[in-house]
Order: sequence, then structure tokens, then C-alpha cells
Amino acid sequence: MKAAIIGAGNMGGAIARGLAKGHYIKADEIFVSNPSNGKLETLKKEFPAIHTTNSNKEAASDADIIIAAVKPWKMEEVLKPLRLHHPQILASVAAGLTFENLAHYVDPEMTIFRVIPNTAISLGASMTLVAARNASDDQTNLIMNIFNEMGMAMLIEEKQFAAATSLTSCGIAYVLKYVQAAMQAGVELGIRPHDAMKMVAQTVEGAAQLLLQNEGTHPALEIEKVTTPGGITIKGLNELEHSGFTSAVIKAIKASM
Repeated sequence: MKAAIIGAGNMGGAIARGLAKGHYIKADEIFVSNPSNGKLETLKKEFPAIHTTNSNKEAASDADIIIAAVKPWKMEEVLKPLRLHHPQILASVAAGLTFENLAHYVDPEMTIFRVIPNTAISLGASMTLVAARNASDDQTNLIMNIFNEMGMAMLIEEKQFAAATSLTSCGIAYVLKYVQAAMQAGVELGIRPHDAMKMVAQTVEGAAQLLLQNEGTHPALEIEKVTTPGGITIKGLNELEHSGFTSAVIKAIKASM
């Protein structure tokens, strides 16, 4: 199975590395194209078996899967000359471009996936959104398996993409903003910045694992476990609510759609 990745930027490069480390496509079956050589050379040093080229046509020729990791406004000029067609599979990483948009740039009958990872894909910890058009169960399972190796992938309907992107791609920035704010409080209370960052980051990871590893739980249940009557946690939680914390998070997510 030949996989082509068009674009070796932050997202394309991360996907190429994730594919090369995974179990579904061999490194010597991965072709990555980019207009400049710097990022290709870096990728080649890390994974010598990967094929690199400046030609999108060379990369996509006879490819079974083409992952287009270019900016949305570049997608038309990149895809149209490739003349992609069934039974090839296109996976678009461009936020905002719908299946209807993409179908104008390729054979409209071909299988298309919209794939939106977040920046944690560089560490194999992405929350990746996937929607499918004209896809068989086997094709869908393949794409899901590929991106599950780079974190967690979730299959959703295209109409949910805007809201889900706010929760995941934008949401990672909101989580980091909380980490930054908590760090500042820690520094004010006498903790060194680097130590505060590690404390808060590990606490956030622990909170995430409490939810991810127990499907029967809920944030409210986990909060209750650490909230004792008259204790310090409830005082902090009430202060967050008095300051509009929940409302601010909801407004931020809705504003980013």
C-alpha cells in the first residue's frame, strides 16, 4: 500500500512520522512531497526509508491513500492537477473545506475522508476527528486504525465538525491557557515556573486519564471525590464559579466555531 503525504509542514511532517512508526504502512511505502527541501531533508534523516520529492504528482502517482496536509486556500491548486480518482482514497487535513468543496477538486465518486488532528499529533497524543464520504467499512477502519496509532481517533458526522474542532483543535489552546494561569498562581505562591508547569501539566494529564480509562465516570463524579465539606477544594471551585469560569469556557468554545 502506497501512501502519499502532500505537504511536510508541522501537520504533514507529524503524520509522516506517525505513519512510519506505525504498523499499517511501511516506511518505504510512504512518499512525502513539499516545495522546499529543508523539512524533507530533516524527515529523511529521521526515517531514511521514506521517499521524499518536490513533485506532488510523483508522490501521488499510483498512491492508494493521499493525505493532503496543505492550507485550505492551497487545496484546489494542489489537488486539481493530480487528477485523483477512484479507487484512490483522499484524506484532507484542511479545516473548513467540506466534502462538497473537496469533490470539485477530485473524482467526485472517490472515497474522501476529512481528518482533523490537533497539535499533540507530534507526540502521538492527538485527538483526531474523522468523517467519511463514499467509504467502505474496510476503508474507514483503515483510516481509524492509522490515526488511532497517533493518539485517539473518533468517527463523527461532517455536520459535527465545527463544534468538535472547537473542542479539540481550539480546545488544546484553552487547556494550555488554564495551565499557564495556574503556573502564574504557583509562581506568585513561591514555586519556580518550571516546577509549577510540570506540576500542573501532570495534574491535567492525570485528570484526563481518570476520564479516559473509566467510561462509567463523569467530571462531576471525579470532582466530588476530592471535594470535602469545608475543605480547600470547594473554596477554590466556588471562586472559579463566582468568577464565571464555566461560562467563560462555554463562550470561548462557541466563539471559536
